[in-house]
Amino acid sequence: MAPLGRGIAGPGDDNPPVPPASVFRILHVSTGNVCRSPITERLHRHALQRRLGGPHSGGLLVESAGTWGHEGAPMEAHAATVLTDYGADPAGFIGRELLDEHVIRADLVLTATRDHRAQVISMGHSAGLRTFTLKEFNRLVRAIDPATLPEPDPYLPDGGLVERARALVGAAAALRGWLLAPNPESDEVHDPYGAPITFFRSIGDEINQALDPVVTALTGVPARA
Repeated sequence: MAPLGRGIAGPGDDNPPVPPASVFRILHVSTGNVCRSPITERLHRHALQRRLGGPHSGGLLVESAGTWGHEGAPMEAHAATVLTDYGADPAGFIGRELLDEHVIRADLVLTATRDHRAQVISMGHSAGLRTFTLKEFNRLVRAIDPATLPEPDPYLPDGGLVERARALVGAAAALRGWLLAPNPESDEVHDPYGAPITFFRSIGDEINQALDPVVTALTGVPARA
């Protein structure tokens, strides 16, 4: 597929690419915004770059914040190491505290845990139908037939991916009451804060595996072998 649109932007970027007129914002949420959500944000952006052929996003903008965010803080050193392991770029990241405006702007909110999801929904702004844990969204997305989603269109400024992403979120929300988790723990990504690098790497692997079908569904492009 030819490069689609522009703008895998996020907080802390210097001179981020200018997004197309049509934008779909994906917000990753954890507690401090220094471990899980930075890993998820940067792995997600890296995966989009690989699927779409460079620093183009088809209008999909990926950001992150924390419910008790360490405003202005860098990500944890072990988190940066995990990103480097995957070839993703940890540079320039700046932590943020989750604000109403982040939830208002987000088209899809993916949280590390059910508690984070509940906190986002409690902020209001009709966030319930567009807020999932990452692993919950993974489970729902894998049950959606890709043929029911709008096809990418390289002739559109956003590559048709914004319409596809909106349809994907709607389909996932419709499935939520029917496709339940086998157990509550299966929807959680545990906090590695203060843990050794081996635990950070195991969390990074969990996040990467959870993101893979999500990025495939968003873009219509499978992971490279």
